[in-house]
Amino acid sequence: MNTANTTHQIFIGASQQMQQINDSSIELVVTSPPYPMIEMWDEIMSKQNPLIEGELRNGNGTKAFELMHQELDKIWAEVERVLIPGGFACINIGDATRTINGEFALYPNHSRIITAFQQLGVPNLPNILWRKQTNAPNKFMGSGMLPSGAYVTLEHEWILIFRKGGKRVFKTESDKQRRKESSFFWEERNIWFSDLWDLKGTKQNINGSETRTRSAAYPFELPYRLINMYSLKGDTVLDPFLGTGTTTLAAIATNRNSIGYEIDPLFLNIIRENIEATPVQAFNNLIQNRIEQHKVFITERNADPKKEEIKHFNTNLNLPVMTSQETDIKLLFVEQLNNISSDQIEVSYSPIRPEKEISFKKSTKKAAQTAIEF
Repeated sequence: MNTANTTHQIFIGASQQMQQINDSSIELVVTSPPYPMIEMWDEIMSKQNPLIEGELRNGNGTKAFELMHQELDKIWAEVERVLIPGGFACINIGDATRTINGEFALYPNHSRIITAFQQLGVPNLPNILWRKQTNAPNKFMGSGMLPSGAYVTLEHEWILIFRKGGKRVFKTESDKQRRKESSFFWEERNIWFSDLWDLKGTKQNINGSETRTRSAAYPFELPYRLINMYSLKGDTVLDPFLGTGTTTLAAIATNRNSIGYEIDPLFLNIIRENIEATPVQAFNNLIQNRIEQHKVFITERNADPKKEEIKHFNTNLNLPVMTSQETDIKLLFVEQLNNISSDQIEVSYSPIRPEKEISFKKSTKKAAQTAIEF
């Protein structure tokens, strides 16, 4: 498969029926749906099923919660249909707390979605807790310091991990090589595959949309990690709730194709503006930052006399690596973004030219810790 170019398609419409996508054609789904029982999503949920608005008005939170999830169930059925055998679905969702008719309750969105996928025959794998760095440490809810009336704050969200069928099978030599070139660094693996992530949340004000004034978009780092973890270069990533297009940006940065659905037609311009406003250099700084961080890791490890000598080398990057599985990693720079149409973008890439001489005697930590903003 040619990984030199990628395409990124945006469909405007509800994702309950993604008829533009063939069965078993998507390698990875990364998305964050509207959170049932969070008030900012009441209107958009009620437009899918007017009975939801009635149940909320009548104070029946449990029934409204179930009706909202029944709408999401339709999307999950489509996700199961389009995923390849061995394909992953990664869903960022938060539980909700709400007072209805004077009664405060938790609405467990994550467990309801797990049940929906299990009923589709798609197993749940170990999940990730995303601890959002947005809540004040002294924030409390309920009766303050008085016992028997307080409750804990929700300071985390879930990243639910599902896999359709068993492990993905790589039969051809080209797919096996593509898998090797898509590997990540050993030290990245140790961070990414922890079940607790500390990432700063993102809020974006939305202008011009009739249904939303803000988007609870996840930070770029979240889909960026997941795409690297659960797909290969040249794969296609689907986001059924595209929002402001963060998943598309992460797919561009990782040399994956992408398809996104967004129900609000006014978001098409917002998505395109977000993509077009991101300079090519921002993507490439991100890739270079990974290399710099790896140099720091190698430098600090070599300086520790208790650590064993690093025995493997990646000639594509001209860098030592910890394991033989990293020796074929091939990172690409974004070269150019081309508008094919109002709803499709094509991206070209160029190979990274490794440095001819690399010294690990002096730490490059300052450069490696430079923040990449999207």
